[in-house]
Amino acid sequence: MTFRIAQISDTHLSDDKPFFVDNFVRIGEALRKTRPDLVLNSGDISLDGASSETDLMAARALHDGLDLPIRYLPGNHDLGDNKDSPSHGEGAIDAIRRARYLSHFGADWWTLDVPGWRLLGVNAQLLGSDLDAAGYQDCHITAAVAGRGLRRLALFLHKPLFNRTVDETAVTGRFVNPGPRRLLLASLGGVTPAVVACGHVHQYREIWSAGAHHVWCTSTAFVIPDARQPRYGVKEVGYVEHLFGPDGTHENRLVRVPGVPTLDIAEFPAAYGPV
Repeated sequence: MTFRIAQISDTHLSDDKPFFVDNFVRIGEALRKTRPDLVLNSGDISLDGASSETDLMAARALHDGLDLPIRYLPGNHDLGDNKDSPSHGEGAIDAIRRARYLSHFGADWWTLDVPGWRLLGVNAQLLGSDLDAAGYQDCHITAAVAGRGLRRLALFLHKPLFNRTVDETAVTGRFVNPGPRRLLLASLGGVTPAVVACGHVHQYREIWSAGAHHVWCTSTAFVIPDARQPRYGVKEVGYVEHLFGPDGTHENRLVRVPGVPTLDIAEFPAAYGPV
């Protein structure tokens, strides 16, 4: 039986600054009608949970209102960014911020088996961190890959692994940086995931690289103007539907929900400052 996931991402939710709540509510209404087997939020769940616990609380309450099975992965706005990433204002992940995230959303890495597949969720902001949790996550990844049996592997994380190829050397904060990427690949023990799904860039895109199908999920909240961010794929608000077949097949598509506007972050300077 095909397992259907609705991947939402970069929801950027807040009670104090509820600019993107209406989009989330409308997309949530559409999800309740279609009833996916799982909703997966791949990070930046909150507007500024790295600094504001009330944003984490508001984001969790809105997700609970969906009344659907949900798994979460953290983004840089939820608990801070990678320590080797250029600062975008939220600062780096630390033990206090991570503990606060865990108290509201539970595990920041996890494994879920569905027919034909092992789904592996990873906290991208822990990659390359000096927190003890980074080592524990590495061990979990290694064990999850080794114990998957005949299942194909699908990797979910907040940031894309790279733009086009695994040997890229740029340090931008937009992708997993080279050092942490090497550590993650080492934890995978030479196994190439069949699917790598992420968010963070607020664009829908799919490419094939070195045997893996890389799928970027757009945001439910807003897009980023071309003057600030290159156009890698489709800049349009929505979510991604994944179909994981028991025979190891995978399909995905961008879902645009009627009546949900594609907002531009440049129109909301009160969210993160002028763009």
